Amino acid sequence: MAPTHIPRVLSIAGSDSGGGAGIQADLKAFAACGVHGMTAVTALTAQNTVAVTAVHTVPGEMILAQVRAVAQDLGVDAVKIGMLGTTATIGTVAAALDELDPSVPIVLDPVLVAESGATLLDPAAREALVELLLPRATVATPNLPEAQALTGLKDAAPDELARALLALGPRAVVVTGGHRQAAIDLFFDGEQMVELPGARHPGGAAHGSGCTHSSVLACALAWGWEPLEGARLARAMAARAVEYGLTSVGAGAGPVDVLGRAGVEPARP
Repeated sequence: MAPTHIPRVLSIAGSDSGGGAGIQADLKAFAACGVHGMTAVTALTAQNTVAVTAVHTVPGEMILAQVRAVAQDLGVDAVKIGMLGTTATIGTVAAALDELDPSVPIVLDPVLVAESGATLLDPAAREALVELLLPRATVATPNLPEAQALTGLKDAAPDELARALLALGPRAVVVTGGHRQAAIDLFFDGEQMVELPGARHPGGAAHGSGCTHSSVLACALAWGWEPLEGARLARAMAARAVEYGLTSVGAGAGPVDVLGRAGVEPARP
């Protein structure tokens, strides 16, 4: 018997032509979590495992049209926000969120820099991100460098960063641990500060791990889970995606594999 309700999760993010991060990673994570994935593409990138060679920003009216199209017909149970790129795009996304039910949970992954080192958010746009989108987030999921950039606290400990980020308006924060010596995510919602430890997989491939983490968390919220539960699931699935990562694909950091199926040929019917 078909399920009576399939959660619908919308990714508002950039496209990675190499298939490792961005909406491509998001859709794979959505499939792994049993939800229906939808997209509003904010930017097109010419990208592979070693570099981002070009970025084309999608016009604001097209971003808004994509959100409206899926919201009016399919409905939206959760939103994941990734690469935005510019101040204008941030303003458009804020306007698009105004048209959704205010109870829809939002996971904000403040993408500043690609795995290859390319800048994916104009430095001038960071203030707009903090002002217009952080206060709307159910959960914000920066890594350590992103948390430092958004708060201006370059030498702060992760718990200080989590407190400073929460003061900017989101309901909860996860400072992810991929850039820490110990791979520990830190969850904080104003009442509880919880460490989420896990294995590090140095032999894996990490391109798209942050996108996968935030997408899994959005899926958990769409299923009705509490943010801390979702953060635990996101930590586990992102780590597993790195462990199964495609180290033989590309010359740089290979793509994660959240489905664990790459290289497994389908059975012939």
